[in-house]
Amino acid sequence: MASNILSHSLFLLVITMATYHISHASDPDITSDFIIPSNMNAVDGNFFTFTGMRTPLQVELPTIFNVTKASMAQFPALNGQSVSYALLQYPSGGINPPHTHPRSAELLLVIDGTLEVGLVDTTNKLYTQTLQTGDMFVFPKGLVHYQYNADAQNPATAISAFGSANAGTVSVPSTIFATNIDDGILATAFKTDISTIQKLKAGLAPNA
Repeated sequence: MASNILSHSLFLLVITMATYHISHASDPDITSDFIIPSNMNAVDGNFFTFTGMRTPLQVELPTIFNVTKASMAQFPALNGQSVSYALLQYPSGGINPPHTHPRSAELLLVIDGTLEVGLVDTTNKLYTQTLQTGDMFVFPKGLVHYQYNADAQNPATAISAFGSANAGTVSVPSTIFATNIDDGILATAFKTDISTIQKLKAGLAPNA
């Protein structure tokens, strides 16, 4: 009998801990309809409107990969709403390098062109796909992923939705090679020499 009570108690503890983790895995809940910034006394419809996507959608596509974000930093009305967007524009051969979003999954919709996408799970298995206009792809929260426009003639455009007002972005190349990690440590980790690491840090190809 005591064993059954103990098992039941442990089961409830596990469920409680799992529920706590799930409930705290995204943006915290708010106790009001929305959050007004401390430097504002009142808001109107303009507060809930973001116009930052107008220009990138109306001008000529950039010659390098470009991201236009609508997250809490650019759009304060998103604070507490657990949602944000990004407009991704890829010239021919453009790439969004391997990166992660620590606080949200990413749901990508290709609205023009084609994209080669991929993600790596925690077992180091690579999943890839070729997306056409109208296709969607989900990148689970925290996993390394990338997008690449392999079309040599045409640009591509996509929109990404996030389940956080501040999903965060951790660039793998920048995190490794632009944060002053010791050259010797990186050379050992990547089984190469310090000269190669220094070239990578300088933005040069290893054989340059």
